[in-house]
Formats: sequence, C-alpha cells, structure tokens
Amino acid sequence: MERQATQNKRLLSLDILRGITIAGMILVNNPGSWGDIYAPLRHAAWNGLTPTDLVFPFFMFIMGVSTYFSLRKYNFEFTWKSFAKILRRTVVIFAIGLGIAWFGLFLRGILNDKTFFDAVANFDHIRILGVMPRLALCYGIGATMALLIPHRSLPWVVGAMLVVYAVILLLGNGFAFSDDNVISIVDHKVLGENHMYTDTIDGVSLKFDPEGLLSTLPSIAHMLIGFICGGLILGTKDNRERICRLFIVGTILTFSGFLLDFGLPINKKIWSPTFVLTTCGLASSFLALLIWIIDIRGHQKWCHFFESFGVNPLFMYCLGAVLSIVIGSVRIPSGLTESGMISIKGWLYKGIFMPLCQGDATLASLLFAIIFVLFNWCIGYILYKKHIFIKI
Repeated sequence: MERQATQNKRLLSLDILRGITIAGMILVNNPGSWGDIYAPLRHAAWNGLTPTDLVFPFFMFIMGVSTYFSLRKYNFEFTWKSFAKILRRTVVIFAIGLGIAWFGLFLRGILNDKTFFDAVANFDHIRILGVMPRLALCYGIGATMALLIPHRSLPWVVGAMLVVYAVILLLGNGFAFSDDNVISIVDHKVLGENHMYTDTIDGVSLKFDPEGLLSTLPSIAHMLIGFICGGLILGTKDNRERICRLFIVGTILTFSGFLLDFGLPINKKIWSPTFVLTTCGLASSFLALLIWIIDIRGHQKWCHFFESFGVNPLFMYCLGAVLSIVIGSVRIPSGLTESGMISIKGWLYKGIFMPLCQGDATLASLLFAIIFVLFNWCIGYILYKKHIFIKI
C-alpha cells in the first residue's frame, strides 16, 4: 500500500474505463436473485454477446494498456529485476484468487458444522481457475512476452495465437457445450473435475470452466492487443491523434470479429477468437470516446464515482467478492423461510427490496445489485479521498 498526494499523471480516461468495468463486474456478479435478472445483465448462455459479456474482456484490455505504461520504465528490456516484479505480481494475484475461492469453502464449511480443521483443509473442491487466476496468468505471460518479443512483431504473434486457437477449436469440437469439447477435456485431465466450474445451459449441467487452461491462450492475445494499444496511446501526446488511432484499431477489430462470427461464433465461455477481436475493438473505441469526452471536452464531474473504483481496481473487485461471500453464506434467524434461517443476502432481498419494489422480483434483484455496488463504492471513495492506492 502506498499514499500519494497526486495521481502522478495517471491517464484519467483509462482510470474511468477501468472503474466502469470494475463497477460493472460487481454489479452483474451480485444480483438479488440469480433467477430474476434483466436480459442485458445476463451472460450469453453460449454463443452471442450481451453487455454483461463486455465487462471482463474490457478489463483484460485495460490491463494490457496499463502493462505497457508500467513496463516503459524498464525500457521494455528483459532483466531479472523486471521479470522478478512480473513473477511476484503474477503469484500474488493468482494466490488472492485461490484465497477467495478457499474463503468461500471455509466459511460455508464452518457454518455447516464442519470442524475448524476440516473447514481450513477443505481443498478437495476448490476451484483453481477463475477471474483473478486468469488475470494473473495473462499478465505474467503477456508481460514477459512483451519484454522478450520486439513490439513490431507483437501483432503477428497475436494473430498467430488466435489462428492456432481457432484451428484447435474447429478440430476439437470447441464450439459445443459438451464433455467432448477439447477445452473441457484439457481441464478435466489437468485440473480434475472437482476443481472446475459447473455450468448449466438449457437444463444441462456440465463441469465446464469459462476460465479454463486452454482458453487462456486467446486471453493472453487479448491482453497483448491492449498492450499494443497502450503503445499507440503513448506514441503521441496529441489526444486527437490518440483518438484517431484507437478508433481505427477499434473499427477494424470490431468488424473483423463480427464478420468472422459466421464461421467462428462469438463466445465468451470459450473466449473464441471472434470474442477477442470484437471486445478488444469495442474497448478500444470506448476508450477513444472517453478520451474525447474527458480529456478534450473536459467533462469530468461525472467521473468521480468511477474513479474511486478505477484507482484501486483489483482491491475493489476482491472486496466485492469477499463481501458477496459473507452476506451470501452467513445465516440469520428469520420468518421468511420455513427453516427459520436465511442468509443476510436473502433477508435483504426478500425482506426489504421485494416489498420496496412491490413484489417485482427482477426490479428488486437489480436494486439489490445497485445498492451493493454503492456500498463498495463508499469504501473505495474513502480510500480515494485519502489518496490511498492499494497495489496488487
């Protein structure tokens, strides 16, 4: 943790985009009821794209841009010092992801009358991969590649990675929600069924991890596209030129993704090549739009809310995840259920938000998510006002 009196010339547009994605991730991950969600706040069941499917890839893109900024101080040269920093951050982020997954199992174990030792040692069903582990792997591998590979060659490397992954998907039944999918096969062999996410589509439940090992390959390419765009941003000091560059890249990537969708469907859960192209394109265009609004037109008053999330992004995401586990696991006495016990989240949703919304379950679910985001923002705002930036 460090205190700073100023933001040391942080790119405000990037902080705001980062903050929007973190707030969005917290919002879509914490509805009052998973059965009552407005369509735009749901992930696509399989193929397709919804607004909710954009938040994680947008953050991955931003991580790539930020990595370009941070590695610039090493002059993009591979040294043991630079590699040690990358490795240390990779391990820390991955460990935090595992820690959050373990905490959920531990808390539920304690509350379900397991002994303290059994709850602590409950590793048999811990999910190894997830959002934080994926961020860790993509940052660690992507940043190392950015130090070892000439930057002029990176677009070709990214293209090759996406082509190779597309071939793997086409030859390995990769676009089917099935145990025969090559992505599922790899995860079953390497991770084991007990350490994978359980997904349900059209009533069919399978062990299928949307942050699996094989689909990390296109995610690294995703991060590197953000890295390349970071170079485009710092390649000029003129904001109008930055906007032109980002819009051009964004347009090319977005149209490429949509056009190739006819043969390679856009699919977040397998992180398909078209998903990479489309979401990176949209993220680049959106960043260009924010630069125009914030840095050229000077409309910054609306930014403060998202800036509180953007300056401490990973901490805020972890805070939301931990709070979600606590309120979803801890049970309190209540007459709202036949058992006489209900989770804090259930009590808030059924006892407060449902009556407040006059029984409209979907509206109540959304209102709960918004209030949850605001609660997290209050903590982030305190850190922001005190100029406390927690580096993970």
